[in-house]
Amino acid sequence: MLDPILITELAILGLATGFLAGLLGIGGGMLMGPFMTLILSMQGVAADLAVKMAIATSMATIVFTSISSVRAHHKRGAVRWNIVKGLAPGIVIGGALASAGAFALLKGTALAIFFALFVGFSATQMFLDKKPKPSRQMPDSAGQVAAGSVIGFLSGLVGAGGGFISVPFMVAHNVPIINAVATSAALGFPIALANTLGYIYSGATLVGLPPHSLGYLWLPALAVIACCSVITAPIGARVAHRLPVAQLKKVFALLLYCLAAYMFWKGLHG
Repeated sequence: MLDPILITELAILGLATGFLAGLLGIGGGMLMGPFMTLILSMQGVAADLAVKMAIATSMATIVFTSISSVRAHHKRGAVRWNIVKGLAPGIVIGGALASAGAFALLKGTALAIFFALFVGFSATQMFLDKKPKPSRQMPDSAGQVAAGSVIGFLSGLVGAGGGFISVPFMVAHNVPIINAVATSAALGFPIALANTLGYIYSGATLVGLPPHSLGYLWLPALAVIACCSVITAPIGARVAHRLPVAQLKKVFALLLYCLAAYMFWKGLHG
């Protein structure tokens, strides 16, 4: 039986990340990760294991959040399903490679710094509202599979739904921001599913896991956060369709700057 205070903390986290998932097309994993690490550490889980379980559990919640979010966006005709079809195969491949292999091996300090620089550059491009060349379109099938592999792989390493990469990527190829956000929400499902299965596989033989764990997943937190996040994800999606495009871009850029700062700090401090 979970402590009522712990349930409340997890519920608040789920409500916040669900709203962000709908608003910005992100899975919320980067927001959940630090808080989940703290919560698991307070449950007596070793530091290194707590970080990995936080990442994995955060990613697993995106399976549910993305479904709720994408339904709201799909009703408004905003999801570009042709892009989802093009990127999804690569996402599954990249996610499986990250979660079932590299996740258990890498410490990722250098990756974190590179990640921060990349995300910071993407945020600057979006904040300044720099326009891509009018002739630039989404790459062909092979290019989309390759891009999806990168999105899935990096998402698997940091436990995020991929919106921090996929939204700037689509906007840079002349996909309108509201369509990019909605499509990113749809891409969150294959990203989360592929990585979650990998986390279960790679953590199957671990010792020292807290009660009610499945591989790297902590099931009690998954249940509470998922139940709460599906409530607020449609609300975030409705708000996204009411905001001016330029304002939505700036909101997304500010979130990316926060993400970049966090990743850079993690990289510097090992």
